[in-house]
Amino acid sequence: MNFFELLNQITAGEKGILNITLGDQERFVAFQNIPEVNYKLVVIVPSSEMLTDSSIVNKQIQKETSNAILFSLLLIVGILTLASLALLAIGNRLTAPLQSLTRVANEITAGNFDIKADVQTQDEIGTLSTTLNSMTKNIKDLIASLEKRVEERTAELQNTLQKNERRSKQYEAITKVSQAINTTKNLQELLPEISQVISQQFGFYHVGIFLNDAKNHYTVFSAANSEGGKRMLKRGHQLKIGEQGIVGYVTGTGNSRIALDVGSDATYFNNPDLPETRSEMALPLIIANKIIGALDVQSTATNAFSEEDIEVLSTLAEQVSIAIQNARLYEQTQKSLAEAEAVSRQYFTETWKTLSEEASVHGYRYTPAGTVTLNKDEITEIQTANRKSITVPIIIRGQTIGELAVLIPSQEHIKSDQMDLIHAVANRVGIFAENARLFDETSRRAEREHLVSDITAKIRSTNDPREMLETAINELRSALNVSRIDIVPQKTNITDK
Repeated sequence: MNFFELLNQITAGEKGILNITLGDQERFVAFQNIPEVNYKLVVIVPSSEMLTDSSIVNKQIQKETSNAILFSLLLIVGILTLASLALLAIGNRLTAPLQSLTRVANEITAGNFDIKADVQTQDEIGTLSTTLNSMTKNIKDLIASLEKRVEERTAELQNTLQKNERRSKQYEAITKVSQAINTTKNLQELLPEISQVISQQFGFYHVGIFLNDAKNHYTVFSAANSEGGKRMLKRGHQLKIGEQGIVGYVTGTGNSRIALDVGSDATYFNNPDLPETRSEMALPLIIANKIIGALDVQSTATNAFSEEDIEVLSTLAEQVSIAIQNARLYEQTQKSLAEAEAVSRQYFTETWKTLSEEASVHGYRYTPAGTVTLNKDEITEIQTANRKSITVPIIIRGQTIGELAVLIPSQEHIKSDQMDLIHAVANRVGIFAENARLFDETSRRAEREHLVSDITAKIRSTNDPREMLETAINELRSALNVSRIDIVPQKTNITDK
């Protein structure tokens, strides 16, 4: 800008600061209109002077600015540091309870239910701590309750397992007892064996068997395994049924009973023959609802028996009852069989004796020339003749019904196979003779039955009593080949009731 343009602006009343060149020198012109006095203020300063002062001022300003910035930065850093410390303190104050609760929760998660949260305030953190403590207590109580229930259940299972194991051993022992006693049929041998086997299998101190007498007044001590019991057997020990001891009670009522040496119902065992007894149990022996005796078991252990033992050992008592009954039936059967065999042998002997006496032929002789019948005299002559012979009895059902006599040359000897042949022939002769006798007896019986049937039919052909009697007399006379048959009426006293 030239000087004239500057003047135009000044005269125009403008204001400002311009840089113009006047006489090859740059100058700063500052102008301002003063309308109150109608003057124009113009200040012209060389640029060099202005720039020199301005540089100093700028440096000073820069320095002050730098100082101010540094101070501001330091102030900001301090403020931030203080703020951080304040925030850290406030954060610690706020987060410390949460960290404590977190640590407590981790301990609880790990299984430590004895730890408790520290309740220091009544705010939300305090409420949370109280709730956590209450929850921990409830969990601890629940776990304790569950552990107690598990212990109780485990104890119950152990108890049940022990009972089942004991019961299994008892049933196994019962099976062994049954197998042992069922092989013996003789009652006198069976009873001691029962007491001995039961004692061995169950470990009882004393096992006794009582059997009721025929009149059912006394139950008699019949077998025992212990030495004391055997002394009682020698004395003929017996108890009044329904009155004396638990055995008397059991044989009178048919109910099992336990006597223990402990508890409110303690029983004092004062049997000098069994001094070590501390527990006793008696079980009835019953067959077909009839009490036949009692099984008495005793133990040296206190409180050895329970109601469950009664249930199990009742099965044993049933087996013993059956074994005793079977032995009795076997003995009765053997006795009846022996009696029947004796009667059969007697009948058999008498039958052959009668047959021999009535028969006209008492023997046969077999020769190369043929068969010859023998009478009594001829048989006697053969038996007394001094000739070399082999005589073998003819036996049927253990009874000798005849003899088979084989004459041999004096210079010959009978070999063992020939002797076996003679015995075999004698056995066959006996069988054939018995078969012939039975056939003859059966034929005669059939003929007799047929005759009786015919006579009965003829008697029934009329309803007249007189004709019935005449028919019966005529038929009997004809059948028996007799000349006279009398029918004698029997006098009877008939009383109206």
